Amino acid sequence: MSVYRLDTTLRFPSVGEAAPDGLLAVGGDLRPERLLKAYSRGIFPWPHDRLPLLWFSPDPRMVAPPSDVRASRSLRARIRRGDYEVRFDTDFRGVIEGCASVPRPGQDGTWIDDAMVAAYTRLHRLGFAHSVETWRGDELVGGLYGVSLGGMFFGESMFSRATDASKVAFVSLARRLEAMDFLLIDCQMHTEHLESMGAGLRSRVDYLATLRDGLRLDTLRGTWIAHGDGLAALPMAAPATHRRAVATTGRDERAEGRSLEAAL
Repeated sequence: MSVYRLDTTLRFPSVGEAAPDGLLAVGGDLRPERLLKAYSRGIFPWPHDRLPLLWFSPDPRMVAPPSDVRASRSLRARIRRGDYEVRFDTDFRGVIEGCASVPRPGQDGTWIDDAMVAAYTRLHRLGFAHSVETWRGDELVGGLYGVSLGGMFFGESMFSRATDASKVAFVSLARRLEAMDFLLIDCQMHTEHLESMGAGLRSRVDYLATLRDGLRLDTLRGTWIAHGDGLAALPMAAPATHRRAVATTGRDERAEGRSLEAAL
């Protein structure tokens, strides 16, 4: 099984060439163009300490249709009580840094290094990356972030500093994506945490078919402004209104984002 070394071009090998563990290529960079090209082809970066940048396309793949995401009875009760306030896209940097810094069982460090933080913060400014945040008063206690293209949300990481804080964020994300006609949340790799909330494994062939369908939809670039349960600011009239975002990027970044989409 060959593992491809990327050069300065934006070409990726076919995902069918991936190793059994999903490893497809090494090298390259984290330019927005390369990241969006990768996601649109079912590939994502996963840095490993003391190794070149690694790119993966696992088979099977962990995914969650938004309508399949479920909350336990205790989690539903926590949401009803309003233990946390949920916000979208108000502190992206805080979320990605939280994901990088919170200790995880069985891990000595984090794969979210400074280069990843800078790259995804750039994607956020361009309107492609989004954060879902759980707040307790003025304290950010949990959340998640990922990339949105068409009707697909590519989840990257989540963190929690308080009980169920990341779960509340995940449920709120699923509710919002379902209302906006998203097809799938890409969770990438299997975890018991995600499986308990409705995510499951899907073959690469099936995943790529859904990805192709999802990319036919418009990408909702800009800031997803919503509070409470993730739907408070979402218009609930005709389905067409669901495919809108609040454009808060600058003129230059809007133009760059349009050119990036056109190049996919």
